[in-house]
Amino acid sequence: MAQLNPVERTALLTAALRAAETRREDRLYEDPYAARLVGDAGPELLAEVRAATFPPDRPRTLPSTPDYNAIRTRFFDDLLRRAAQEPETSQIVLAPAGMDSRAYRLPWPAHIRYFEVDRPAVLDFKAERLRGARPRVDHRTVAVDLTAADWEERLIASGYDPAVPSAWLLEGLLYYIPEADAHRVLERVAAISAPGSHIAADIVNRAALTLPHMSGLLDVFASWGCPWVFGTDEPEALFERYGFDARAVQPGEPDADYGRWPDPVPPREVRDVRRVFFVHGRRR
Repeated sequence: MAQLNPVERTALLTAALRAAETRREDRLYEDPYAARLVGDAGPELLAEVRAATFPPDRPRTLPSTPDYNAIRTRFFDDLLRRAAQEPETSQIVLAPAGMDSRAYRLPWPAHIRYFEVDRPAVLDFKAERLRGARPRVDHRTVAVDLTAADWEERLIASGYDPAVPSAWLLEGLLYYIPEADAHRVLERVAAISAPGSHIAADIVNRAALTLPHMSGLLDVFASWGCPWVFGTDEPEALFERYGFDARAVQPGEPDADYGRWPDPVPPREVRDVRRVFFVHGRRR
């Protein structure tokens, strides 16, 4: 079995969260593959996050990771499926793919080519865990790190066409990489995205990286060797800089609630509060 580095192991946490969501009667989606993808470490990682988020001796002050992850997954499920219904959008790219199983668990139109980009160890681990499962789409994996100099060429060699509109999902990525790397990823994605292409990502604000009451969760990720290092208070501007007309919504707002977000959502002009954004937009 492939060995995963600290950042790669966070994909096992996501799988554990999705497996737990699937067991809920009020689940926002069903992921029958998540339990196969959690690995040995996934339940332990989830237990650490739960212990930090829901302390037994005091009220919760951290965002509810299970509710957040459920909303995020459902939000991006819906967004990708809407994009795939557009005849001109024929390519979906998950970068990084992690332990995501959307290629297997969701129905896709016949015209879609579906690319998963991630490090070789992640894709090897995933292939072993999903042995015998069949994707429901023209599914292609690209085993390359997003910091590699040639990942675009590797993607194109797998059948991606930069001249055709695509839908990109950068899920669970941007807050783990330095600001300069986040800008470089967006710049490189934009360079191979045709006009009309979709993009979506999640990102935190700057306060979420520094507020004292966030330390319980931040310390968990730092102890795993994958601290949160980048946030922005202007998510729309970040994406617009690279040619995307973008909109950011927060969990708990009407388009990203699904009846599950347990906390108030302060107006955007309120400072010094933690925020997470789901950014989505289209290439001009």
